Amino acid sequence: MDLNSLGIAKPESQTRVCVAMSGGVDSSAAAVLLRNQGYNVFGATMDLLQPPYLPPLSSIADARKVADKLGIEHHYLDLRQQFSQKVIDYFADSYLRGQTPSPCIMCNRHIKLGILADFARENGADILVTGHYADIKLSAQGVELHRGEDANRDQSYFLFAVKKRDLQMLRCPLATFCKEQTREIAREAGLEIYKKADSQDICFVASGHYADLIAKLRPDAPFRPGKIVDSSGKVLGQHRGLIHYTVGQRRGMGIGGGDILYVLKLDVPNNRLIVGSKNELLTTNVHIRNLNWLGDKLPETMLLDVKLRSRQKAIKAEVRFNPADNSADLKLLEDFYGAAPGQGACFYDGTRVMGGGIITELTNL
Repeated sequence: MDLNSLGIAKPESQTRVCVAMSGGVDSSAAAVLLRNQGYNVFGATMDLLQPPYLPPLSSIADARKVADKLGIEHHYLDLRQQFSQKVIDYFADSYLRGQTPSPCIMCNRHIKLGILADFARENGADILVTGHYADIKLSAQGVELHRGEDANRDQSYFLFAVKKRDLQMLRCPLATFCKEQTREIAREAGLEIYKKADSQDICFVASGHYADLIAKLRPDAPFRPGKIVDSSGKVLGQHRGLIHYTVGQRRGMGIGGGDILYVLKLDVPNNRLIVGSKNELLTTNVHIRNLNWLGDKLPETMLLDVKLRSRQKAIKAEVRFNPADNSADLKLLEDFYGAAPGQGACFYDGTRVMGGGIITELTNL
């Protein structure tokens, strides 16, 4: 991204920029880039975590040190209650419904690019900058969200649910950088955090298994053992509690021997774990809800690339949109195994993110 043209009709020194500073390498490097370009930069750090999911070390103190080193204004936001309600509760309740949620998608929509975007506006910011490895391109219609250049670091999938109004404010200066370059920016600026380890996938699962956290958050929820069955209903064994399993899982079921089996479905009403062959994981039709469209006019149908899990490649799909209930039906045109209710479906047209939604139903026709 050309930092000399952020799409604001003001000189750099008069363009007020809010940088979401987590205390990590990426957001710190983004703050360095904007400050070095002469923008009027201030940092905002969100405190999100509280027991029982407080990690051993907090990055809040690191963010304050970086802001002091760079000589920029710094704000602190206590969003622990909002994060608990919008992200943690969503995470726990989704798993108890037998889904496989992606809490980062909800955090970006409601917290990092929701509440924080509102805070930035209230404090006079023209734009909000984050350390995401994604790309914002300016167009006559506003801004477009695109993949980051480094496919191994691209985080555009986690941003598809951001509201259009907040996306218009977002800029991601690390779009063309690799991690080594980002660390070098921080090192050259004299920031001690340049060699800091990358953050873990789910920030609030500090140690152990996510099932342990959910058991603490929902102590009254049923975690009882039950039957493991195949798709015909034949009993193959006993599971430890459905919270310990996800669709597509092939290990840790305790039914070794014979053919390789995968988790096909979590039958929550009957407390059954349904397993089967890889071919039975094949999905041809996907239904999503909570559609968030980032394109221009919503079409009736569109051929798009669709990413159904963050770490799996996008595949071609015919997408039929249902504006009446804010949903969409996807007909997958390539084989895909292991799509799971609760995961995000992110739409791409080339490198551009067109939006997406949350998977609710799967069929193999």
